[in-house]
Order: sequence, then C-alpha cells, then structure tokens
Amino acid sequence: MLKKIHCLAVLAGLALIGSASAQQPMVMRWGDVVAGGHPQVMMIERVAAEVKAKTNGRIDIQGFPNGQMGSSRDMIEAVSNGTQQLVTEGAANFGAWIPSISVTEAPFIWKSPEHLIKALNGPLLEKYNEQLIKARGMRILGAVYYGTRHLTTSNRPIKTVDDAKGLKVRVPENDVFKAMAEAWGAKPTPMNFNELYLALKTGTVDGQENPLPTIKSGKFHEVQKYIVLTGHIMTPRLVVVNEAFWQKVPAADRKIVEDVLKTHMAWADGEIKKQEVALLDEFKAAGVTIIQPDVDSFRKATLAVVPAKFEAKWGKGTFDSIANMQ
Repeated sequence: MLKKIHCLAVLAGLALIGSASAQQPMVMRWGDVVAGGHPQVMMIERVAAEVKAKTNGRIDIQGFPNGQMGSSRDMIEAVSNGTQQLVTEGAANFGAWIPSISVTEAPFIWKSPEHLIKALNGPLLEKYNEQLIKARGMRILGAVYYGTRHLTTSNRPIKTVDDAKGLKVRVPENDVFKAMAEAWGAKPTPMNFNELYLALKTGTVDGQENPLPTIKSGKFHEVQKYIVLTGHIMTPRLVVVNEAFWQKVPAADRKIVEDVLKTHMAWADGEIKKQEVALLDEFKAAGVTIIQPDVDSFRKATLAVVPAKFEAKWGKGTFDSIANMQ
C-alpha cells in the first residue's frame, strides 16, 4: 500500500513538472538598430503585448531596440544562426545573401509609400522568401515603410547635386547606398547606426541621410543644421524570423503572430506617414533650416550610374519592372 502511494506521488510530481515545462513560453527576441520611440520600435511593443494576450502567454516577444543586440549585420547573422529569433532591418542589408533584393532599396525606384507597401507584401515577398529561406534559413514575415530618406548636413547648405561634392556622408553598410553617394560626388562613409549621433556631433562625418522620423528618434536634428529634402530613397524594412525556430511554433500560434503583425505593421506605416508631414514644422521650430533642393539633379546623377552598375546583380530589366509596377 505504501509503495503504491509512493508511486502515485512520484507520478503526480512528474505530471506537475511536465505541466510546468509545457507552460514555458516560447521566447522570441526581436532586435532593431533604431531607437525607442520610433514607430517601428513601438510596433514591436504593440505586437508583443497583443500576441502574449492572444496566445495566453505561450509566445513571449521581447524587444531590443537601439542596437542593443549589435549592428545590422550582427543581428542578421544572429537570426540566420538562430541565436536571435527576429530582426527588423533594411531590405538592402540582405543583399549579401540575396543579391537581387537590394533593388527594393534602390534610389528613385518607388513612386509612393503605397507603391512600396503593396509590391513588397505581394508576389515580390514570396519570391524573396523562397531565396532567403534556402540561402540563409530566414523567412520574411512582412515589409514596412521606413520612410522617405533625406540628406542632412552639419554646416553645408545643399541645393543641387553639385553642392554635395566632397561631402563626407554616413551611409548604411551596403553597396547601393555607397554607389549612390559616389554618384553625387560625395564621400560615402559606412557606419553602424548606433555610432552615428556621436560621429555627427564630433564632425567625423559631415552629414547623413535618413527618413524624418529616424532623424527625430535618433536626435540627429540636435547636431545637424540643414535638412535637405532630396527624397532619394523610400526604404522598405523587413521583419525577418529564423526559419527553423518559426517552424517549431505551433501553426495556430504562427497564424496569431502573422495576423497581429499585419495589423501593427499597417499602424506603423500610418504613423511614419503622419510624422513625415508633422515633423518639418517641429524641426523648423528647433532651429533647423529646411532646404527644398533641385531633386531632379540628384535623380539624374543617380540614375545615370546606379541601375546600370547593379543590373547584373538585380537582373536585367528588374529595376524598370518594379518601378513600373501598378
């Protein structure tokens, strides 16, 4: 009798241990280089809260903004090898592994944010996903609008592309941006995002280029005198997950994450577009000079060089076919 009771107690204990183990959440660490307060960081927070509620705590998404988990390349590699589960990153930064994807961040390719969002959450997404899963074990869950990129400078007013000659400008660590800056006659200086504020403050670089909400969240307007509305690139950013981890998530929970993400990506896109309108007045009030340059001079200089330089990588006719998508 005592032996039977003991066995039952052991079984009950094992059941409790098993139950506790089963209730351990699946943790998804989601990194981003941009600072807290940016709509796409707020998107992570909103997705995390709703997913946790809708999965009854089975999925625990943890956000790490402001480059806490490393540079853009560090985090992409970490998601690829599975030490990090999620990252939001510019599409061109995946070009090292899928050469053709960098066309989506090409200068002067998109007509509008709506053009970008529609194209990159449709057939193009499927095409790039197939390649990225095969090449690096990563899956694109969706694309968000990061904003329209503009040039800022510390002490030089830029009104035409000729004024950019010799300008030491920070660009992200990818070849498309470097080629674009070179086409302007500038001196591109690749640099991690989280090093940029100090580099601008100390004069290590003369300027940078980013969307207005990023200029705000990164506080670059504090150390830049001019914002030059070149509008040279509309940047798509991709929410990317480690594929092996993703396949371990139960199908029902994957569907919850996908649906919640879709909702809050749309919210973040809307916030970016609203901020792009409102921020110009805020920057003016802070003492920054806003310049409306001869954008066509930048467009002509850029398109004379960049599409041809990357045609072999992007595929013949790819730039034009995307630019003319309906």
